[in-house]
Amino acid sequence: MNIEVRHRPAFACIFAELSRSGSITAEADAMATMSTNVGMETHLAGGFFTALKRRFFGKESLCFNRFYLEQGETGEVVLTQNTPGDIAAVELKQNSLCLSPGAFIAYKGRIEIGTKWAGIRSFINGFGLFRLVLSGTGTVWFGAYGGIMEKQVQGEYIVDTNHLVAYDPDLNMKLQLSGGIFSSMFSGEGLVTRLEGTGRAYIQTRSLSGLAGWINPRL
Repeated sequence: MNIEVRHRPAFACIFAELSRSGSITAEADAMATMSTNVGMETHLAGGFFTALKRRFFGKESLCFNRFYLEQGETGEVVLTQNTPGDIAAVELKQNSLCLSPGAFIAYKGRIEIGTKWAGIRSFINGFGLFRLVLSGTGTVWFGAYGGIMEKQVQGEYIVDTNHLVAYDPDLNMKLQLSGGIFSSMFSGEGLVTRLEGTGRAYIQTRSLSGLAGWINPRL
């Protein structure tokens, strides 16, 4: 099975060439096109109550769709996200990844998707009171508005609250003012996220709140 991300970074989508030995699972409404010999199976991942938690606390769909080859040697399915932007693929090997609400697109392998209490800091940061956690072994695809930058944090690193998309759970998040009180109020930066520890962080180059702030005065 061959899977690649094309049309990056502005209009990225996932092209999955399915074989008889593999399948890919995606959130609801992610499919753009698929071959006529590709089948789709819809299920509640993790059970009813887990799906409810994921829907209301992680802002993800109740049901997932698994795409598989019904007949023939190969078939294709194309998956995408609702907003223009990039898509990143992360390999998990018995470890976990935290995603911002709505970022998840698809996975293959043995991946579990759950939610965990994240606290008030996470809520102010835009991740919500609960965080979406993917764990297991396989590949996870997630999307963002704009391009996606990967940053290896060692020690401390500061990210605008609207630009953090995903991070390793070993990283701690702290909320702080971007500068002094005057600078934080009038610089347009306000609150920022301080990441502490060692791990990966994925940052989007644009933010939907910034786009909304630019569009609203012009409507």
